Amino acid sequence: MKILERINQYRVILGSRSPRRQQLLKGLGIQFEVIVADDEDEYFPSDLEKVEIPVFLASRKSFLYKKYVDNNTLVITADTIVWIDNKVVGKPVNHDQAVDILRSLSGRKHQVLTGVCLKTISKETAFYEISDVYFRKLVPEEIDYYVSNWKPFDKAGAYGIQEWIGYIGIEKIKGSYFNIMGLPTERLFLELKKFV
Repeated sequence: MKILERINQYRVILGSRSPRRQQLLKGLGIQFEVIVADDEDEYFPSDLEKVEIPVFLASRKSFLYKKYVDNNTLVITADTIVWIDNKVVGKPVNHDQAVDILRSLSGRKHQVLTGVCLKTISKETAFYEISDVYFRKLVPEEIDYYVSNWKPFDKAGAYGIQEWIGYIGIEKIKGSYFNIMGLPTERLFLELKKFV
């Protein structure tokens, strides 16, 4: 396919330690290497609006890869946030915080937003995708079982939709499933077609 040939002419760098993002990008048929920057601080200015946050974070991550960018390099960076009650729900630092986060999502709708940045030496573009996720009411035993066995401490919102909790707890979603995993693959492919 010509578009994949055009993309794969670049040295594509995925700036992410996430195995889910690596799996999803591989599924698109893109040849890439993973480079993880040392300083992936997830701070953002407090005056940013909801959709601006993941775009800001993804764009800021792209600057950590400046030293790798030349005429033949394309860097892809991304950041995913969970949004509920007009605030960002981050990654839990321990078991108790993960349980508290899942209790707050239980029986409710929340939104997952992923920002993606594409960067070459001559241009840059950034975009976001939003998915709505509806959890049924979870019982404490289910939450504790999931957190104890899957330890979702590297995941925004304290869960992975592709894991046990997603199988048993999510009633429906509106939007991209892969966006909830961490990379909106369909939108990314369309943006890459325009970008390269």
